[in-house]
Formats: sequence, C-alpha cells, structure tokens
Amino acid sequence: MKPLVAIIGRPNVGKSTLFNRILDKRYAIVEDTPGVTRDRNFGQAEWCGKFFTLIDTGGYTTSKHVVDSAILEQTLMALEEADILVFVTDFQTGLTDVDLEISRRLKKNLIHKPLIHVINKVDNFKMQLEAENQRMLGLGEPFFISAIDGSGVAEALDKIIEFFPDQSGHDDDDDNTVKLAIIGRPNAGKSSFVNAILGQNRQIVSEIPGTTRDAIDSTFTRNKQDYTIIDTAGLRRKARIKDNIELFSTLRTEKAIERADVAIVLVDAEQGLEHQDLRILNLAIEKKRGIVLAVNKWDLIEKDSKTAIAFEKQLRENLKNLSYIPIIFISALSKQRIYKTIDMCREIWHVRRNEIDTSKLNALLLDDIRRTPPSSKSGKEIKIKYITQLSTQPPLFGFFCNNPHLIQDHYKRFLERKLREHFGFQGTPIELKFRKK
Repeated sequence: MKPLVAIIGRPNVGKSTLFNRILDKRYAIVEDTPGVTRDRNFGQAEWCGKFFTLIDTGGYTTSKHVVDSAILEQTLMALEEADILVFVTDFQTGLTDVDLEISRRLKKNLIHKPLIHVINKVDNFKMQLEAENQRMLGLGEPFFISAIDGSGVAEALDKIIEFFPDQSGHDDDDDNTVKLAIIGRPNAGKSSFVNAILGQNRQIVSEIPGTTRDAIDSTFTRNKQDYTIIDTAGLRRKARIKDNIELFSTLRTEKAIERADVAIVLVDAEQGLEHQDLRILNLAIEKKRGIVLAVNKWDLIEKDSKTAIAFEKQLRENLKNLSYIPIIFISALSKQRIYKTIDMCREIWHVRRNEIDTSKLNALLLDDIRRTPPSSKSGKEIKIKYITQLSTQPPLFGFFCNNPHLIQDHYKRFLERKLREHFGFQGTPIELKFRKK
C-alpha cells in the first residue's frame, strides 16, 4: 500500500496550489476564492523514487462564519485516514481562529501520525523571518514555502518521505488467500453481505447509509480455500460535509481495491445501476482487479421468469464494452446465491493467474490477424509477427510488430475480444502492449 499524505488547513491558504506543485500538473482547480475545492481531489505522486497518494482536502466552508464545522470535520477525517499530514498555514493573512483550532486538534494526535507544518506564501528571507511567529502553534520545525513558484517544496517533500515505510516491496503473488473487496454505494448492502458470508453480525447493519465507519478485514474458509474479505467502510452522512464524505469514501474504496484480488461491486436492485456505480466499477478497472457485479436485494423485486433477463440486458447496455464482467442476482438478507458469488470470485482469481502457452497463443491469434489484418490511417503496412504473455495478475500480452504506434484503438479492442473468445478471462481486465520488432 502506498502511503496516504493529506494536505489540510483552512480555505485559501494555498493547499490546491501545493497539491498541483507536488503532482507537477494542474490537477486541482485553483482560484482566489475560499472554498473552490469541492470535488474529490487526490492523485498519485512520486518523490525521489518514493510513491504515495496525495489528497487535497479542500477545507471549504458552507457558511460565512470564521470557524466552520465542516473544516474541522474534514480535518478529523484526514486524521483518521491519512498516514502523514501536511498542515498548511498562510503567512500573508497570518494565523486565524480556524488555524488555532485545527492546530489544537492536531496536537492531540501528534503521537499517532507524522505531521509537517508548512507556512505558505513566503517569497523571500525577510518574509521567512516575519513568519517565525507561527512557531507558536507548537507543531515542530515549520517549512517555509511558496507553493506558487515551488521554493521550499522540495525540502518539505524530503521530510515527508522520511516517514515512508520501505517500498522495496514484497511479492504477494505466492499468497494463496483470495482477497475480496466488497464495494458499492452507501446502503447497497455491503455489511449485510459480509455478515451473511461470515454467519455472524461482524459488521453493524443499519438503514442509515454509511453506518460502517471503519474498514474491517475478516477471514473465512470455503471448500478448503482461504479468503480475506474487506468491507469498504462508509462514513456517516451529514449534509454540510457531503463532499468530505464522498472524498474519503472514495479513498477508502480505492485503498481496499488496491489490496484485493477481486472486487465484488454491489448494486441495489431497487435503484439499478447509477452513475456512482459506474464510477466505482471504473476504479476497480483502473486498478486492473477482477470484478463481479452483484445485484443485491433481488428478493425485494417483483418478478417473473423474464425479469432477470430484462434486468441483465439493461445492465449490459449500460456497461457497454465491459461485457466480460459477470453479473449475479443475490440477496444478502436471504443468502440467495451469496456463496455462488464467492465461487465466481475464486474462478476469477484463478483466471488472473493463468499463463497461456506461447505456441497456442500465436497459433490462434495470428490466424485471426491474418483473417482481419490491421490497417492504418497513413496507409503503411502493419505486420504483427509474434505474441507472448508478459505477466499475470492482470494478464498482460505483448504484440510485437513493425509499426506499433499505428495500431488503432478499434483494432486493439478487436484483439482483446479475440483473446477472450479463445481463452475466457471472465471477470478480469486484460492489458495489451504493442512493441516494435
């Protein structure tokens, strides 16, 4: 798992500018108006070969009062979720009551998590001397930076990565435990599903969306196969902190997916597939994890013999080119098909580890390519000469050809379809790399 670094502070101190500076691109919207950052802003960063997830917590206000509870609520969430905290204050405006309140909260947690105090908008040595008075916060040695031009940021990053664990890494490929992430919108029935699988009330179940606050790993064995099941925690919803909730819920979901082999995406049968469900699915696809789409609460739907067929057809239309994702109709409450869902995950876990024989791969795919050769807009001939599997988990295939840069997207999709026709790969994304030979 990559460390999670959260940038926190009151509005308009330059958090988004610092976020963009560290990511070295214009990722967050920056505007000289307090509270502009409203969306989930997080990205993958690297410094001196160390990789981490960076989050801009926004710190927006929902009222014109100096101290707004949403800022403090968001800070508390960052304290809970992040591995390292970067607290940003503003030299030009000086310390405010909000800064003082946040620092009080932070000092209560200093023994638990590393904290970096950054004083922003310090453009020269004279300003640095004047900014020394912010040491009164008592948050350790501050870093004087100008996020807008980058001065001092490198030194702060050097300090941040000192707290990172060793990332030389260990390979979990030989781990024979199937790791499952249970993901989905609030109130889709994630905790009920976990409880049904484990046969006990391991998680709190409530009609209130987001009741589960902490992600809890549980283990069980089925048919001599060990599993770890990760229930992605929701957060309590409050109208004034809705954006914060979505931010940290997304982060928790992403962290759970990174740890999993297969993601079970739960969809509420009564609500159908919504935009947020597709966003969650895309998170799993981006992480190249196995996927099962489980339509929960199927027992609550009035149906006849054709209902499931019509429902799945509609889902397939919404999923478009994601036809490789299996769909199953379940009820966590009645335990209908929940164990079949687990068995599907185990099959996908095996599929992700499959190694296709090179001779068989070339015999089948090169024949398809001869029947339907690639074409290019430039008119240059494209010859795919050789195919091999480069890795597993997820399956990665290398196509060696004379002009790899000319391969068009529609032909890449054609090759993926042919791979799936011949070798299955149900429930898992596959990758294609085109290299010059």
